[in-house]
Amino acid sequence: MAPSSVTVTAAAKSKSKSKTSSSKSVPPPPPSVPTAKEREAIEAEHKDFFWTYTEEPHRTRRLAIIKAHPEVTKLCGPEPLTKYVVAGVVALQVFLAWMLRNTSFFSIKFWAVAYIFGATANQNLFLAIHEISHNLAFRSPTANRLLAIIANLPIGIPYSASFRPYHLTHHKSLGVDGLDTDLPTAFEAVFLDSILGKAFFCTFQILFYALRPMFIFRVPFTWVSLVNVLVQFTFDYFLVTRIGSGQSLLYLILSSFLAGSLHPLAGHFIAEHYVYETVAPEARDPKNNVPVPETFSYYGPLNFLTYNVGLHNEHHDFPAVPWTRLHKLNEIASEFYNDLPRHESWVYAIWRFIWDEQVGMRCRVKRKDGGRLVGSSGKKAAVADWKQEELES
Repeated sequence: MAPSSVTVTAAAKSKSKSKTSSSKSVPPPPPSVPTAKEREAIEAEHKDFFWTYTEEPHRTRRLAIIKAHPEVTKLCGPEPLTKYVVAGVVALQVFLAWMLRNTSFFSIKFWAVAYIFGATANQNLFLAIHEISHNLAFRSPTANRLLAIIANLPIGIPYSASFRPYHLTHHKSLGVDGLDTDLPTAFEAVFLDSILGKAFFCTFQILFYALRPMFIFRVPFTWVSLVNVLVQFTFDYFLVTRIGSGQSLLYLILSSFLAGSLHPLAGHFIAEHYVYETVAPEARDPKNNVPVPETFSYYGPLNFLTYNVGLHNEHHDFPAVPWTRLHKLNEIASEFYNDLPRHESWVYAIWRFIWDEQVGMRCRVKRKDGGRLVGSSGKKAAVADWKQEELES
């Protein structure tokens, strides 16, 4: 780049003159802008994920917000409304499953109801379980675990018990390679980082989110896990044999699949942490310690159906603030959030993720260190080193 070469040449001339005339003091040359070749070299060297040595931003911002607005701590605590919303959505899904008991799986009606109502309802339940995993429905940890198991019923497959330790690790270890199971694996980054690959990922992303964690590390099987499995399979059995039919269970499972597929509400999976901002090549080099935005919020109307999960910066800053008070948090600490990058549409987030060559599977911030280490010796173990009281708290 011309400006860069001019700067370097001028600096060289100044250095030459300083040798012959010591009476003149020459200021140090300004840092040069990377040349085109240097930029290409940086991009080639770091063209996988956005690696960083910086601390994850949420703890830092949380401390700054508490210092500026100590009253935000009063927003923390359970939201009584959550259990009623869960009960209503579970009842709706059981009713629709019963209504479709004699409807052909291959009919337009079956798929239309599953996509419009079922996927919306089950995405709501996914995020109810997410909310409950932070103990935000009851003060009692056990009551929260049991409510999550109830919210799990229309999803068809037991997962609420294992979701909690994986999700809390995501919070404790945001972006930490080998711990944060929300991060795509190297295999996904290599084989799915194309338009067709990204379209495949978006279509079947619920399967990636369900299976990926088990390839990263395993969480302990506790009494909550056992209850989750027994209650879920008992519910499925009675749904098929007593309440509805095999079609009823197929409806619930299809609803879960569509909820994590090409559905407007599924946009939050991608919008939350994939980097959509244009990142300068020098920011790709972790040695420069240039922070890359790694969490993005969405403030649109779909939050009404999803426990305000769109307010994701706010949620990661204060996981103990329930969904009904996240907007209040944003209002109180608006100076911390107004200038952060955000999404205006989850549908557009999916569209751009697939079609934009600058956005893809590698567009995630990763760090080698920090977070909640797995394993007793500092090495990554096959089983997460969670203490029993942590799992039940």
